[in-house]
Amino acid sequence: MNHPSANRTSIAPASPTHIEVRGARVHNLRNVNVDIPLGQLVGVCGVSGSGKSSLALGVLYAEGSRRYLEALSTYTRRRMGQAARADVDEVRYVPAALALHQRPVVPGVRSTFGTMSELLNSLRLLFSRVGSHPCPHCGAYAPPSMSVAAEQPITCPTCGKTFFGPGAEDLAFNSGGACPTCGGTGTVRRVNEAALVPDESKTINEGAVLPWGSLMWDLMKQVCGEMGVRLDVPFSQLTPEERDIVFHGPAEKKHILYKAKKGDNFAELDFTYYNAVYTVENALAKAKDEKGLARVARFLTEGPCPDCEGTRLSAAARGPIVRGINLAKACEMTLDEAVTWVDGVPETLAPDLRPMAVSICESFQHTARRLLELGLGYLSLDRAGSTLSTGERQRVQLARAVRNRTTGVLYVLDEPSIGLHPANIDGLLGVMRDLLADGNSVVMVDHDTRILAAADYLVEMGPEAGAGGGHVVACGTPAELRADSTSLIGKYLPAAVEAGNAATELAYAREIGAHSQAETRAAASAGETTPACCADADEPPAASTASTAESHGASTEQPKLDHAAVSAAAAPASAAAANPMANVRPRRPEGQLFDHGTIHLETSPLHTVHALSVDLPVNRLTAVTGVSGSGKTTLVLEELIPALNSANTGETLPACVRGIDPAGIIRAQLIDATPIGANVRSTVATYCGVLDDLRRAFARTEEAKAAGLKAGAFSHNTGKLRCPTCDGTGQVSLDVQFLPDVDVPCPDCRGRRYSGDADAITWNGHTLAQLMAMSIDEALDACASLKKAHAMLQTLHDLGLGYLTLGEATPALSGGEAQRLKLASEMGKAQDGALFVFDEPTIGLHPRDVRTLLNVFQHLVEQGATVVVIEHDLDFIRNADYVVDMGPGGGQAGGRVVAHGTPAQIAQNPASLTGSYL
Repeated sequence: MNHPSANRTSIAPASPTHIEVRGARVHNLRNVNVDIPLGQLVGVCGVSGSGKSSLALGVLYAEGSRRYLEALSTYTRRRMGQAARADVDEVRYVPAALALHQRPVVPGVRSTFGTMSELLNSLRLLFSRVGSHPCPHCGAYAPPSMSVAAEQPITCPTCGKTFFGPGAEDLAFNSGGACPTCGGTGTVRRVNEAALVPDESKTINEGAVLPWGSLMWDLMKQVCGEMGVRLDVPFSQLTPEERDIVFHGPAEKKHILYKAKKGDNFAELDFTYYNAVYTVENALAKAKDEKGLARVARFLTEGPCPDCEGTRLSAAARGPIVRGINLAKACEMTLDEAVTWVDGVPETLAPDLRPMAVSICESFQHTARRLLELGLGYLSLDRAGSTLSTGERQRVQLARAVRNRTTGVLYVLDEPSIGLHPANIDGLLGVMRDLLADGNSVVMVDHDTRILAAADYLVEMGPEAGAGGGHVVACGTPAELRADSTSLIGKYLPAAVEAGNAATELAYAREIGAHSQAETRAAASAGETTPACCADADEPPAASTASTAESHGASTEQPKLDHAAVSAAAAPASAAAANPMANVRPRRPEGQLFDHGTIHLETSPLHTVHALSVDLPVNRLTAVTGVSGSGKTTLVLEELIPALNSANTGETLPACVRGIDPAGIIRAQLIDATPIGANVRSTVATYCGVLDDLRRAFARTEEAKAAGLKAGAFSHNTGKLRCPTCDGTGQVSLDVQFLPDVDVPCPDCRGRRYSGDADAITWNGHTLAQLMAMSIDEALDACASLKKAHAMLQTLHDLGLGYLTLGEATPALSGGEAQRLKLASEMGKAQDGALFVFDEPTIGLHPRDVRTLLNVFQHLVEQGATVVVIEHDLDFIRNADYVVDMGPGGGQAGGRVVAHGTPAQIAQNPASLTGSYL
């Protein structure tokens, strides 16, 4: 029998090889057209503010995730957060997308490293299924058996009674295994009685008991008097009985004659006595937001739960035993220790239990392997999630993504190298290659030149930031960008493994599973081309494209990868090339480092950091380095800064500090990367004070005087000239039912924040709304006559922030931008006796911006400041005067100073892991 289709010739459509983006206008993108290769590791780079994240997250991720969600039902979409439609003409062949953001959400109080990584799921299952369980009747332990897995009762070998063992959920501190005292948080809040009466020289009538004025009605003093307590003597002179009534007296109803504070009115009231402790406890129970908690917090102390001792688990959940320890003890282990311990579990069990134990242990080890590759072996499983750094949280997120073994997904990674020591970069690259090997595509936004050099394809945005960016400057392989004179990043990229070492690179690709990538390169050497990026539609600077891909010699051999050989092969080319980051600032010779003094710090053990004796040079730039978890943050932020501040104020030194010689340092200040402001009302102009000068200038104009307008009227937050529709925010939120709420520019002021009346008043030829829309560089000329404002704008320009607009909302700034904006107020001052601390200030910075930052720090040093920087960036470390390298590992394997000296000395020290990369 003949089928109609038998004689037809079927031609399968070719699979898409790249994502096509046409006419992208998100944020500062200028009608960008670009092709993004599929199935490859694509790096998006460029100076800060050039449009990298706008392309990767604002277009690729926004469209990939939105299209996937639109395939779901309306009912489902209403309960999910959704991305709005990107401002782009067309995006073709974009897969479903997942984004791993630069700043993952800070976990809640119930989250730990074990729950975030889901390692605890395997451990709970292990203790439930193969643990030795205590008998609830006599307390004797029953040997491990298949009873729990079979949902059968366990028979106690001592008393003969039966009981059911706990399931995995019964061992969860967020479920049935929670400690009843702390609710599974591991901590309890207690009222600090010393804080209730901080000044015992006052009488109760004078306000000695603080909660009776801030958390409770003031008349509680009179009720206390009716309880038999004297109100007109100093609190220190009260009898023990009277003090007990104040703090712990019973809730008795008393009749009082209440006199109002103002006037002569009296009222008879029956009022129940609330003692001082209960007043705080009652206020805490009723607190519904952060503001309410803040009012109570000063009267509280927080400490480990006395019942579970901080383990979060109930007594029953701490009962099962595996290899001699319970679940709480297992969670106290670091990941490195837990991996070794879990490995030995199956061999301790009876033969019939081993297959099940092996299966559970393999699940644990599979997840743990990724975390170890990303350098997180030093973290304990019970480490509170809220204490993890941004980089640590991002790596946990990345490890979970890889473990899921998806196929056909576009992963968009925003600065995945944040917080990574150079030694951890190799593990990160291996994880990303595994995503590719599973049939996914990876687009990463990053500045780390080692990661960018390892990419298959690069798209460089620029050429400048803000209004001067938004164009595709160049695209191609790293080798092509290194040879491209139009590329800004090319000259910073280290030389990678070239054609002569193709066999080694192929071995690397095979070892980590990226067979398809090696084959793609082999095909490229045969003449196939990598998809070229397209030119912008509105004629931007010409983009560099490649007619042929970089040629690699194909090899059929599969030698075992020697990582050291790869590094050695790349080293000569890298060393031979001129390094544009060498000697950015003048460094002091070794013999002059301590000419201006020595800060000497002696510490006791704290966390995983051992007792240390550390010397830091005054009036120099010092870099504190080391792998993640080696103790850098503890040394600088928890020991050095508190010790200096205590020494300068005459207060008792922190318990972890044995001694400190400040060497003339009278002020220690941390400039961190936390966001500035809580909402869009905080702008660059309001934060740096420029708007204050502009408001005064506008108030001095004839038009303002005629209208009776003072400087306050020109505030977009509270002034009468602000837009009444959006209240000066420049935007309104639209509720569109089952679609996500959309913030759109205000229809009346069109995002300018001011009403039409403000346009009637001009200064120097501009309205205030026009000035707020200018970039800092543009405003420099417009504000030349305002001495103070011009000086601040010049400082911001020198800090590399000239592309920001005056009206830009500060909460939206990157961490690096926020740090530099905070630093602006310190520039230009004499800084003798000042010590500034920066925590990874190069995060999110292009190498060109790192040069600018180094010059800023040099200016601070020239003004007399001492600068201490916690840093991973190798180019930054090379330009420091002095380096303190922590390690050698993370967690328990770290906490020591393994090397100190000039960068050259660190590079020659075999004990320093950082030095091996310098």
